Amino acid sequence: MHHVILGAGPAGVIAAETIRKHAPADAITLVGDEKEAPYSRMAIPYLLMGNIPERGTWLRKGLNHYANQHIQLVQARAKSLDANKRLVMLDNGQQLSFDRLLIATGSTPVRPPIPGVDCAGVHHCWTLDDARKIMELAKPGARVLQLGAGFIGCIIMESLAARGVELTVVEMGDRMVPRMMGPVAGGMIRDWCEAKGVKVYTGTRLEAIETYAPLRARLSNGLHQAADLIIIAAGVKPSIGFLENSGLSCLQGVLTDAHMQTNMEGIYAAGDCAEAFDKVSGKTIVSAIQPNAAEQARVAALNMVGQPAELKGVTQINVLDTLGLISTSFGNWEGVPGGQQAQLNDPNGKQHLSLQFDGDKLVGTNSVGMTENVGVMRGLVEGQVKLGEWKDVLMRDPTQLTMAYLACGQGQNAWSGAADTRRR
Repeated sequence: MHHVILGAGPAGVIAAETIRKHAPADAITLVGDEKEAPYSRMAIPYLLMGNIPERGTWLRKGLNHYANQHIQLVQARAKSLDANKRLVMLDNGQQLSFDRLLIATGSTPVRPPIPGVDCAGVHHCWTLDDARKIMELAKPGARVLQLGAGFIGCIIMESLAARGVELTVVEMGDRMVPRMMGPVAGGMIRDWCEAKGVKVYTGTRLEAIETYAPLRARLSNGLHQAADLIIIAAGVKPSIGFLENSGLSCLQGVLTDAHMQTNMEGIYAAGDCAEAFDKVSGKTIVSAIQPNAAEQARVAALNMVGQPAELKGVTQINVLDTLGLISTSFGNWEGVPGGQQAQLNDPNGKQHLSLQFDGDKLVGTNSVGMTENVGVMRGLVEGQVKLGEWKDVLMRDPTQLTMAYLACGQGQNAWSGAADTRRR
């Protein structure tokens, strides 16, 4: 049996190792399109901060790890797929035949159509090669402009600030982290960043980059910003362009069932390029976070070797550290039609909590500066716990999440009368 895995990120590596564990005699080919040893993109900010060397980004530390596991590494990019002939065509001219295929090609940064975006000194922060170029330019005191203040953008911002640069962030949305946080939370994060010395422009577009020395960015608010380095962090999209005309069903990502199998038998997908069912929202989503990639890869790999396994669900979790301010987002944080919400706001204390309900179930949360209930929020949202009378308690006092979880999520009868006590 020959297993071909497209993508040498966390999903690809975990899948290869899982297959090797359960099918010692099977052939495994792992295809990665970078010259580096397989590494974690999530480690790049720590490299930029100087906390780890490049070797610290590697997914597996030994240079001989893959050879010892009898996993063949191929440096190439998938160009096309012929599902009927069970062939993958690579950009190096090679063709790989397979019995089982895992598509774990991850995501690609969005390059917006901005005049001057291809100038020298304009970079994404996505690959190790990007990181090397950024470190050459992001010296202490350097003027850096970053486009994008989403989840990834805020992580990059953290690492840039640690390098002592003069940082300006431009975000087209009306708040920071607009796809993760509501208006109040996003505004609090902006205020926090500005208090830490980062200049933030929300509701603003980068209209053009002019090739002066230094670079000059023209913003939609009328300002012209000089920069020694411009970083584009305008989002990512699944890397599935090579699947055009392949016959695989794709929406935002490659559609998969509970076994991570696509609409074609023997072909699976996992990680940032896969679209799986989310039981909380009741729809298929691409959830580009590493814990999901790891679990999807494990489930896919087991099925590839004939051991039935199912994905229990997609976890919609985001925990973000923005210059020391912790914020979280779980599930349907924007709420659902006909649902109710409860909020707690303390701007002076830099704390915010928003709870979204569908009936008596907690279906989404936002929090800023409140770390004590992170595990409880995740448990209640993912577990779709019926809160009963505790829903009314939380509507009055959102801070009682732990008590509600103990009473309802854990089934501890000792807490069952607490809701009555809190009505008095």
